[in-house]
Amino acid sequence: MPALAPRTAGDIMRVELVFDFPCVWSYFTFHRLQRSLARYRAAGGTADVIFRPFQLAPEASKVGEPKRDVLRRMFGNSTEDAIAGIESLAAAENLQFRHSSAVWSNTLDAHRLAHLAQAQGHGERMVERLFRAHHTDELNIADPAVLRRLSEATGVRWQNVSDAAVRAELDSVRREGVRSIPALRFDGGEWVIGAQSETALHAALTGTATSAA
Repeated sequence: MPALAPRTAGDIMRVELVFDFPCVWSYFTFHRLQRSLARYRAAGGTADVIFRPFQLAPEASKVGEPKRDVLRRMFGNSTEDAIAGIESLAAAENLQFRHSSAVWSNTLDAHRLAHLAQAQGHGERMVERLFRAHHTDELNIADPAVLRRLSEATGVRWQNVSDAAVRAELDSVRREGVRSIPALRFDGGEWVIGAQSETALHAALTGTATSAA
């Protein structure tokens, strides 16, 4: 990860994360970023996290389908091994992934809720809850009733807002050249593509040179 200038007192670090909720590497990177931010903030650092949307499957329906069916199309006869591998990687991150009744669905409305939460100062909490809803609770995060419940539980004032801002962000991310996720950018620097280690993320926050990933 490219090194940044060392941080000084009073600086506010701007962290941009491009992600999608079904992407396991996005969740791992978000989870590691949260731990890194906790250390950074405990040491007196200040950071704003800007969540930017990406859709792995923009054609997916809001009704959704069993996630196992989607994974079966991806991995064929290796599906069960792939699921076991994903769940093992999640356990190593102290996360619990479930696939018995998980739903693969369109994520536009989930990103819209994350955008709304961010505007109300609850972005990090909402994004974590949406990741967990999909990967652990096996909820359909395209279901308006599910999103409303998650909104209330996270302290976000529910509003039926247009998805125009999210669609504009999706277009903006593409124009900036991001074609795969997760993608991270610190203080407007270069985009870093792919999952990053907690060590690399903390080094980027503090301005310490590192090549770890």
